[in-house]
Amino acid sequence: MAEPTARVRYPEIEPYQHGMLAVGDGNRVYWETCGNPAGKPALVLHGGPGSGCRPGMRRYFDPDAYRIVLFDQRNCGRSTPHASDPAVSLAANTASDLVADIERLREHLGIAQWLVFGWSWGSALALAYAEQHTDRVSEAVLTGVGSARRAEVELFTRGLGELFPAAWRQFRDGVPASRRDGSLAAAYRDLLGDPDPAVREKAAQDWCAWEEAMLPMSGHNPRYDDPRFRLAFTRIVTHYWSNDHFLHPDGVLLAEASQLGSVPARLIQGTLDLTNLVGTPWLLAAAWPGSDLVLIDDAGHGGSDRLLSAIAAATDFFAAASAGRERRP
Repeated sequence: MAEPTARVRYPEIEPYQHGMLAVGDGNRVYWETCGNPAGKPALVLHGGPGSGCRPGMRRYFDPDAYRIVLFDQRNCGRSTPHASDPAVSLAANTASDLVADIERLREHLGIAQWLVFGWSWGSALALAYAEQHTDRVSEAVLTGVGSARRAEVELFTRGLGELFPAAWRQFRDGVPASRRDGSLAAAYRDLLGDPDPAVREKAAQDWCAWEEAMLPMSGHNPRYDDPRFRLAFTRIVTHYWSNDHFLHPDGVLLAEASQLGSVPARLIQGTLDLTNLVGTPWLLAAAWPGSDLVLIDDAGHGGSDRLLSAIAAATDFFAAASAGRERRP
């Protein structure tokens, strides 16, 4: 499919409504709505797991056409309790918990159907939600496409070491020698739970340094300079990566994508995204009859201006298509 063209992103906007939603197990998730209260509903799912939402994520949608909903997934961002406190348990933070939270939020906001947008882990969570609640998803826009397979975690924690050997050796050597041949995600998870704050802090720094090394086109991520963000993010991502994202059997999201049938979707992927090495975007496009795969030549996993333009073009297209349906007699 030819690459669409559009503005890079819409102007900055502020929420017109926000709140904290109790979702059980003592968790409260932060949510906000932006744009047009009477517009087409759209849900934004952030990556990580554990990255939290940022203001720029509001800007992928025309604020005159969309009612844009964002929320911070459990234990990160503005949600509570926060994973930066090592005493906070993550036992009630699983993929099924997050899918249930999305449904609670939809019901809380009185939304019948919404477009679901996800980047990276957010794309996998969008798939999990859409496959369980297909009737609630009007369309999907996914980028930095992931399916939460074991092969993807192996690529991130070991496979890319062949491309970035020095950075990977430093990452591997951050765990005890006895654990370097096993799951590095599990080894880091345990270090991040160590009673010694210095051990936790070094593990968080080492993990974030490797995260940054895997995205050489994106430059320095200033959020990694924040100790509170750093510990929460690394605790949550290693919690998920060391447990197969709590999705079983391995590959279930791809295996069940065919049930999405004709639900329209744009899969927007940079050709320089290193996650492409395990083929996820093409496998998902082949499994999902209603999807179109859009390839952006100059973009990696962190995106580019052309990739951001393609996202805006996709959301513009779905808004126009929806408006056209509504006008029909």
